[in-house]
Amino acid sequence: MRLPHHVKMVEVGPRDGLQNEPQTVPTAVKIDLIDRLTAAGLPVVEVGSFVSPKWVPQMADTADVLAGISPGEGVRYPVLTPNMVGFEAAMKVGVGEIAIFGAASETFSQKNINCSIEQSFERFAPICADANEQGIRVRGYVSCVLGCPYEGDVAPAAVADVARRLLEMGCYEVSLGDTIGVGTPRKAVELIDVISESMPVERIAVHFHDTYGQALANIYAAMSKGIAVIDSSVAGLGGCPYAKGASGNVASEDVLYMLDGMGVETGVDLDALCAAGRFISEHLGRPPSSRVNLALSGTA
Repeated sequence: MRLPHHVKMVEVGPRDGLQNEPQTVPTAVKIDLIDRLTAAGLPVVEVGSFVSPKWVPQMADTADVLAGISPGEGVRYPVLTPNMVGFEAAMKVGVGEIAIFGAASETFSQKNINCSIEQSFERFAPICADANEQGIRVRGYVSCVLGCPYEGDVAPAAVADVARRLLEMGCYEVSLGDTIGVGTPRKAVELIDVISESMPVERIAVHFHDTYGQALANIYAAMSKGIAVIDSSVAGLGGCPYAKGASGNVASEDVLYMLDGMGVETGVDLDALCAAGRFISEHLGRPPSSRVNLALSGTA
């Protein structure tokens, strides 16, 4: 089995991880966390989203967070912009990369972004057009690629169609999200096989939740098909408010430990990453969800 020699880790903790926290995380804490993640060597750190504070109050300070961080050389700091209002707000503060969020399930699309899949593309079109014209990188996300909390199984062909359309719209990369964590390695491989028929595997990333403890196995399976971009969340932060029972993203520390153990290069320092995980977990008043972080700190 041939695995990639190098993997790009995309850290989603400060955005996807913290957005559902019930307690308000102070701006200064978010800035400190992002700076620690930068210092650990992560090449991409999602910092927040420009979305209505009514729906996601935790992200209301994204502009202030961006203004306060100490950017690392060559490090990218994307933000989520679900609509043109969010995109225009991001442009006002000089964002260099944005992300848009679609779904492979009609019901989830309605519950998550209040529109159909087709309507979501109508929303994304002007964002992508303006971003590409201004030289702003656009990353696409597809939710519910291996299962939906409302519809159950999702056909790989439906996922492939959404992913292909995001690519054609101007996304440089499309991240496949197992939003409720129901996927298994065989299903992950089958999905990637179908999607890679219509787009290069180099343009595909994976974003697994660990609800059923399958995330690392799924990542390994995806890597066996040539996937070399992995989303993860420090300390295992995160979940999905529209997917009952969905636990957090796979922990960045656990992913890195596995990659280090296989000799796969990432450029990320495990000790520094674990320290960042403990920092935010202490602020939230609970231990990290990362098994590796707990083991290395002697609290497993």
